Amino acid sequence: MHCLLGVKVINLENNGEEQMAELNLLETYPKAKRNLNERAATAPEDRAIAKQFGKEYFDGTRNQGYGGYKYDGRWRPVVKRMQQAYGLTSESRVLDVGSGKGFMLHDFMLEIPGITVAGIEISPYGVEQTMDDVKPFVQIGNAINLPFADKSFDLVTAINVVHNLKGDELKQSLREMERVSRKHKFLVVDAYCNDEEYQKLMKWNLTAETILHASEWEALFKEVGYTGDYFWFAP
Repeated sequence: MHCLLGVKVINLENNGEEQMAELNLLETYPKAKRNLNERAATAPEDRAIAKQFGKEYFDGTRNQGYGGYKYDGRWRPVVKRMQQAYGLTSESRVLDVGSGKGFMLHDFMLEIPGITVAGIEISPYGVEQTMDDVKPFVQIGNAINLPFADKSFDLVTAINVVHNLKGDELKQSLREMERVSRKHKFLVVDAYCNDEEYQKLMKWNLTAETILHASEWEALFKEVGYTGDYFWFAP
């Protein structure tokens, strides 16, 4: 993704004293080689299975999801960037909405000993398969009704999650992130800047219910009062 709309530049050494709008904290995350034409041929029944977010989505075939979702430490550099950007310490509290198997939360605990973590995951299978050290802090739930008090967390993340909703539910998920955060939020959503990127997303998408132009996402954020940081997923 290369169209930057309203991005502000900060120094990641400043412990998060300045706020950004569009911010790529996943630049260290490994880029997968994606066969878009093969994914485009995915049968409707496979897409329906993917949207159930069960075992098939995490550990089934590539046409139904991850094709095997295993821990490999790739979130640790991302966590380091978040720590710098948001000034996170052992006293901080972090919530991951859509925590999957808990890989990123596990790396938060490794990178910042003593930090308090929590995860919400809609998939019972994801929670069941969550890493043992993270499992006590994760529960089944959804993004539109976060079971936490107002201003409970220093950072709330939702990476490739809220675009799986649409309409009022999508808007409510953004308001919920805003509600439970004391200050910082970061999300990633499917977005495009031109027709070529749109066509790639249409080929790759399995679960997203809302795919918008980056400028449309920014307008939506303003409409619902989402004040956090964000970035775009593009295959």
